[in-house]
Amino acid sequence: MRLYIMRHGEAENIRCFKTSDDANRKLTEKGLLDTSAMGKWLLNSDGYIQSFHVFVSPYCRAQQTATQVLASLKPTISPKCSTIDFITPSADAKAFHDYLDGIISEQEQLNDEENILIISHMPFVSYLVAELTVDSQMPLFSTASIVEIDYDTKSMQGQFIRMVTPEQVK
Repeated sequence: MRLYIMRHGEAENIRCFKTSDDANRKLTEKGLLDTSAMGKWLLNSDGYIQSFHVFVSPYCRAQQTATQVLASLKPTISPKCSTIDFITPSADAKAFHDYLDGIISEQEQLNDEENILIISHMPFVSYLVAELTVDSQMPLFSTASIVEIDYDTKSMQGQFIRMVTPEQVK
């Protein structure tokens, strides 16, 4: 199974935002373009992408990122998408790992041929990569970057494959 961990696209600067509600910040024009480019990369990445389940943060910028990525995947792939309330910037990576492994082990919603895309925020995405991989790599994500992990559903750990940034795919 392939796991793809993605940081949302570039969002409005918090200092320029009219309220202190971080959850409602929207993507900038650059953020929209970058997330669309990354969706196209996912569609064409080494033939791994046949089926997707997307888990996305409830924050506006993550939801917009998911919308852009999913638009790039359709009509070739019709991913299932679930908003997960506990994958926000300060979320617990171990708790999400346990949740993910529970879903995988139930085999009701996911199977080995299905890939998973998780769209969230820093620092959660870095902690999650460390939590999910054998060598506990903790990469720093630029906006709209994606880490690919080859995930073994039996050992419930994965191998870090690569990190791809929007600059690499444009």
